Amino acid sequence: MKLQQFNEYCYAFTGAVNIGYCQKDGKGLLIDAGLDESAAKKVLRLLKLQELPLDYCIVTHAHTDHFGGAAYLKKETGIPLYSPPMESAIIENPLLEPIYLFNGANPINELRNKFLEGPPVKVDFHIETGENEIGPFVIEALDMPGHSYAQKGLLIEDILYAADGYFGTEALEKHVIPFIIDADQTLSTLEKLLHIKCKGAIPGHGRYEEDFSETIRQNQKVHEERIHALFQLIENKEDGESLESLTKEFLTLHTIDAKNLGQWLLFRTSVTAYLTHLERIGAIRFYIRDNEPRVSVS
Repeated sequence: MKLQQFNEYCYAFTGAVNIGYCQKDGKGLLIDAGLDESAAKKVLRLLKLQELPLDYCIVTHAHTDHFGGAAYLKKETGIPLYSPPMESAIIENPLLEPIYLFNGANPINELRNKFLEGPPVKVDFHIETGENEIGPFVIEALDMPGHSYAQKGLLIEDILYAADGYFGTEALEKHVIPFIIDADQTLSTLEKLLHIKCKGAIPGHGRYEEDFSETIRQNQKVHEERIHALFQLIENKEDGESLESLTKEFLTLHTIDAKNLGQWLLFRTSVTAYLTHLERIGAIRFYIRDNEPRVSVS
């Protein structure tokens, strides 16, 4: 983890998961809190080393790699925590993530791990779309749903902290099928990102870039290719295909070998999001045959 400075006020702790930081008029603001207590400890250690303040923390969305360290931060420093309203519900009740991944049932123990269920923590204040003032910071909160239900990107002092509104090139290559919950919202967010005026942007996973338009276009291309490839799998099945078999074929097509149930369920969520897009545009239909959910070309 390294502290990278972008301008007089804006920084980020860079690593596998980026954590934003801003300081102004003797006050410090974190954007996200990392995966776990270990990440939070590193942030506090680096801030102390650099003699930088910490007074507030905003969590952009309720995925554990972005809020897992928040409970420790709050316990150690007492700083208030901010988050979008719907994301706050999951941050305060993190069991909800393995629940929704497990079709709404109480999840098995395998899914109750730090990558899917962070420590619960009370959110003190909500971040709303538009201008928010927190101490000396004027923050423009931008709706960026698609990767999660109500994710916000934060524009602060001409720097865009884009959360997982898009992924850096290396992250795209690593994950192959990015996690999304809605393909249409994801594509809309990516289009919005192309028109945001700022000095530069940093995603939750990836590098800071002053011109990040090409990275956004790479994200768009990946999702469009995934949607097309999934439709082709369905198109080639005269009698349609079951959802589970289709998920298996889609992962195999992209040379993905899921190592555990949690990973498979994350991929299945993205596959379902792509299928929902295809159903919305009238390209496919969902139906039941022999007590099995299936899809076929409309």
